Amino acid sequence: MIADNFGRPLTGLRISVTQRCNLNCIYCHKEGEGESQLEMEPEEIARIIKIATHFGVKKVKITGGEPLIRDDIVNIIDRLAKLDGIKDLSITTNATLLKEKAKELANAGLDRVNVSLDTLNPKIFSFITKSDFLNTVKEGIAEAIAQKMLVKINMVVMRGINDAEVSAMLEYAKNINATLQLIELLRTSSNQEFFDRYHNDMTQIEKILEIEATDVLTRRFMHNRLVYILDGVKAEIVRPMDNSEFCYHCTRMRITSDGKFKPCLMRNDNLIDFLTPMRAGATDDQLKELFRQAVMLREPFYKKPKE
Repeated sequence: MIADNFGRPLTGLRISVTQRCNLNCIYCHKEGEGESQLEMEPEEIARIIKIATHFGVKKVKITGGEPLIRDDIVNIIDRLAKLDGIKDLSITTNATLLKEKAKELANAGLDRVNVSLDTLNPKIFSFITKSDFLNTVKEGIAEAIAQKMLVKINMVVMRGINDAEVSAMLEYAKNINATLQLIELLRTSSNQEFFDRYHNDMTQIEKILEIEATDVLTRRFMHNRLVYILDGVKAEIVRPMDNSEFCYHCTRMRITSDGKFKPCLMRNDNLIDFLTPMRAGATDDQLKELFRQAVMLREPFYKKPKE
């Protein structure tokens, strides 16, 4: 297992396979990527993940854009699922295309799906996503569950938009046997006005969960994130903002859709291009060295204050 200069082991990768998307969500940060139409081929994705497994990476999450837009997404999943060392293969999706692809994805070896679903209210859904696909998304979730895949619902909680729906989302997650992940709105360099208007302080929600929970677990290798067990449903709160605890327990790195190692979501000044060398004939040893360089560039974006 490889660790960065702050002693943080790297156990997982988030790999964007496209920047294309069929929705236009108001809070989307595009995985911190710039504009690019370049996409890796399935065999290139599999090769770089195989390189990562050499260093102990065991978890891979496929992201976008909307990854299911790719016609070859099942091929990608199939290649990654067959790699020795990968123990957890998941995908983050808006689920608009999940119903028609869930069976193929499950058969190819996909373990889990994270579905972005912020509301059960059609009008609010339309406001957030600029679409009317709510029922399609719910049908996709139902099909994923029917295919025995684990489902996690990602809900970005925004003040004055959907913050009153947490209870309804908990009930929905309970009914479909899914985990609900309550995500704090992320502040980026380009969304300050939006953030100021819609950012919701998660403290009150967390206090309520603490009171109502029958048990609380700590996900040691997921930023020490707390998991609240409430009447048969699991709920997690993701609070990355200005959170040194989150950063100091980060165990993952990103890969951009155009073939670059991205050591931190919040930075674009330390990316390591591997696709250009790969397409120019780089050996596995050369790609391993690029991977090492990227890992050594990892550092907590929000550092702990000095005592």
